[in-house]
Amino acid sequence: MARIEGLAGESDDQRTLLVRRVVAYVVLCFLVFISLLPFYLLLINATRGKTQSGLRVIPEGLLARNFRNIFTDNFKTNYGSFLRAFGNSIFVSFFTTVLSVYFSALTAYAIHVYDFRLKKPLHTFILIIMMVPTQASAIGLYRMLKGFGLTDSFIPLIIPGIAAPAVYFFMIQYMASSLPLEIVEAARMDGCGEYRTFNTIVLPILKPALAVQAIFSFVASWNNLFLPQMLLDKQEMKTIPVLLQMIKANIASNPMTADSGLMNMFMVLAILPVVVVYLLLSKNIVGGVSLGAVKG
Repeated sequence: MARIEGLAGESDDQRTLLVRRVVAYVVLCFLVFISLLPFYLLLINATRGKTQSGLRVIPEGLLARNFRNIFTDNFKTNYGSFLRAFGNSIFVSFFTTVLSVYFSALTAYAIHVYDFRLKKPLHTFILIIMMVPTQASAIGLYRMLKGFGLTDSFIPLIIPGIAAPAVYFFMIQYMASSLPLEIVEAARMDGCGEYRTFNTIVLPILKPALAVQAIFSFVASWNNLFLPQMLLDKQEMKTIPVLLQMIKANIASNPMTADSGLMNMFMVLAILPVVVVYLLLSKNIVGGVSLGAVKG
């Protein structure tokens, strides 16, 4: 009798677990649908014509036309070269991401590993900088760069990426939980230099954190509109967000003659690098927390 009651109890538990799993999967599928719906509608709108009214879920046959129009002389005359802007954004975003992730990790490593008098004040100072918005210092920054002759240059868009307080904060938090100091001490005892220790031992351990911050840094740099719009005046220096802003302004000022299908196609092409970067780095996000580390 007791055995029968035990089997009945196990059956009830399994049934409850099954119901919970079904509910969880239904909720997750709904969230995935909600997340992907805007991208699907964007693709659908990229296949439509100039005037778009109402919601459509079935693609039309103007995808090739909208794609070709982005590379026509008419588009270049009104906004600029898409390929040139695309290359500018790739150039700026790539080097900003590399410098930001590497030097922020290096700074976090120095503050995490070494003990010196100004360690805590320096850490606090970096966190204070993280809370200051870029717009607060925009006027002074522009006047300084204007005086140095650095407007219409990619240098002000790339070099400041070295000092990324948000990336530093994430890195030092990750090191505090996943970088045993015994590994660094062991490398020093084996005669390994500091930079070699960081590049060959610490960086592989930080691979998941580096991947996450690389995605965030690339997306932030790729979507950066404020600084490029403020500093870049030459047409050949424009980036993708600046061109997109020009297209939106044209549609807002001339809604009857503007090409909405062209704008949607532009946005589809604009988000492709972000998707590619995520797909390339996402496999490292869920990687081992302390890859190759020694358990203490």
